Amino acid sequence: MYTIDLNSDLGEGFGAYTIGSDGDILKHVTSANIACGFHAGDPVVMNKTVALAAGNGVAMGAHPGLPDLVGFGRRTMAVTPEEAYAMVVYQVGALAAFAKTQGRSLQHVKPHGALYNMAVKDAALAAAVARAVHDIDSNLILFGLAGSQLIVQGKKMGLQTASEVFADRTYQPDGSLTPRSRADAMVTDENIAISRVLRMITEGVVRAQNGEDIPVRADTVCVHGDGAKALAFACKIHSVLSEQGVTVTSFR
Repeated sequence: MYTIDLNSDLGEGFGAYTIGSDGDILKHVTSANIACGFHAGDPVVMNKTVALAAGNGVAMGAHPGLPDLVGFGRRTMAVTPEEAYAMVVYQVGALAAFAKTQGRSLQHVKPHGALYNMAVKDAALAAAVARAVHDIDSNLILFGLAGSQLIVQGKKMGLQTASEVFADRTYQPDGSLTPRSRADAMVTDENIAISRVLRMITEGVVRAQNGEDIPVRADTVCVHGDGAKALAFACKIHSVLSEQGVTVTSFR
């Protein structure tokens, strides 16, 4: 019997702009990574998304990113570990406050975009993120790319970690995600995505872009909430996993 968490990055609209179909996606995922205002989101959106997640019985976590609203947090920035620590504390603290006002608490923290990808390989940056999470609440789970420094440093800090795999992204032979600047970065076919997810969960491997199978650990599967097929992916993946006997549930 296999068990998996299905997560999505949500709350990424701001002001007059709506991104994604959060209310619909929340019917099919078990954990929500909620933007905290730096790469996307604003106080009103954060509060509404917490309420939506709570109303759907979905576990919620903070999705802190770099302070780059225009670039959606996906552009690399030269930040020190000290700056990364402060950014994560600031953003997670803000979302935790919104959760508290609604009688809820956070389950996890998952860095966003460039911050996530930088911390995948940069041990010092990953350690700063892990320390920030630990100092806020050592019971929080740190989500990170399977096999990455986020997982390594999170464990060193004594945190529970969740190795993350992606339904809608392709992989490089070293286990990293294919950069979004490349045309082959995304998986757009639902059936291919589902087949890959099933292999990651049941076989512990994923086919890299060079044709080789590489090992991965799958504790949680991400479907990006801003993708063109986000809702269809989330709905179908949850349905097929359940049909295949995989229990889809949050960590808490």
